[in-house]
Amino acid sequence: MLWVYIFMGAAGIGLFVLFNWLMGYRKGHIQIDFDERYIDHQEYVQAIEKELSERGHTVRYEGNHTFIVDEKPYVFFERNVPVGGVPMQRTILKPKK
Repeated sequence: MLWVYIFMGAAGIGLFVLFNWLMGYRKGHIQIDFDERYIDHQEYVQAIEKELSERGHTVRYEGNHTFIVDEKPYVFFERNVPVGGVPMQRTILKPKK
């Protein structure tokens, strides 16, 4: 019976780590959650630029999902996260290597 508790605890910790990894909670990553949903790519890029500028970053879009934020290249991708049954659009900017 003890092994069941150990296994369940390890599985829970593993799922927590996986969730955080998928949601972009890592050092150097930038996360943005928008109140509205962007379907048009150009509007989405403009919203990202506006949000980063409001946060005090210098930002420009290079194309091909690449932003230059504070003179460092980032690749952006999105995740759809269900929050209370409603999908939320999360933008994650990952440092480009």
